[in-house]
Amino acid sequence: MSDTSLTQEWLLLQTQCENCETFSLIIKLVAIALVALSFFLPTNDSLMMAVIVAILWLQDAIWKTFQSRIETRVLHLENLLRATPVSHQEQLAFQLHSQFQEQRKQGGMVAQYLSSAVRPTVAFPYAALLGLLALSMLR
Repeated sequence: MSDTSLTQEWLLLQTQCENCETFSLIIKLVAIALVALSFFLPTNDSLMMAVIVAILWLQDAIWKTFQSRIETRVLHLENLLRATPVSHQEQLAFQLHSQFQEQRKQGGMVAQYLSSAVRPTVAFPYAALLGLLALSMLR
């Protein structure tokens, strides 16, 4: 690949995409740590912990939705890099926000967040943690 605006943008967005994945895993680890810690505290407020886990789950879904927007642009860039002559690449680069604005006009932000929340890679740890907390409430 030549050092063009499109390739520079692709490199930047790919790095951001990987960083999103890292932060998503950190959110999951925080949720796991909080639930584990709650089992060792003298006051076991499982309902409050369940609310905190649900909030972290939704935050992770929002983060993954943000990541999916970056992924969409990265895929678009890859198509442009394959199909666009080098002389036209300069004018096509750096369109992440304008492309997002077009998508946003179509609506569905809440639907995007909920869709991210039920993706198995997002939902699994939270559903398991909420299940553990529900079991602890039954004790």
